[in-house]
Amino acid sequence: MDQFAQAIIQKRLETAAKALRANRMDAEILSGPQELLEKLRQLLPPKAIICSGGSMTLKETGVNDLLASGEYDFYYRGRTDENGEPIDVFRKAFSADWYFSSSNAITLNGELYNVDGNANRVAALTFGPEHVVIIAGANKIVPDLEAARQRVRTIAAPANCLRLGIQNGCHQTGHCIDCKAPGHICCTTVIHSFQRIPGRIKVFLLPQEFGY
Repeated sequence: MDQFAQAIIQKRLETAAKALRANRMDAEILSGPQELLEKLRQLLPPKAIICSGGSMTLKETGVNDLLASGEYDFYYRGRTDENGEPIDVFRKAFSADWYFSSSNAITLNGELYNVDGNANRVAALTFGPEHVVIIAGANKIVPDLEAARQRVRTIAAPANCLRLGIQNGCHQTGHCIDCKAPGHICCTTVIHSFQRIPGRIKVFLLPQEFGY
């Protein structure tokens, strides 16, 4: 990517970050995954209780590896208790110190747009964990809520259905067809705009593309 295209991306990130701050979410633009991981090491207390939503962005940026490093009390999907019994990590998220996720889209008006199947992720983003960390690449930045909706219908939902092996309509067509399939993954839509608790949601924006 040449310097001019990169400059446009930077301006979009700056616009989104300014709008997020106006909505009382902390927002910071970082140079890439390395700076992000350094920032998180400074931010997270040792042994902090951490949960996360399913996210390719967290995987691709190395955040999942950091959280699972043993420095933190990380409740990942599939974790078991001392008796080998599965832990309900979805519910554990509500009492976590930190919750990590990406966002399906972030508007230039400072809104987080997310669509879930189980709704565990959007529920935790909304209420429960003391701190929420959103990590998003430049590909998640969109002009407005309608563009956010279209991004989910044409990119995020079809890609996630393929990744998860869910045989929905968008798995077949590559775009949402408003299916009523049993494995429907677009069940609950949540928009986060102006926040009552300043700084609870922290957004780290990266100039590269990550996730869907």
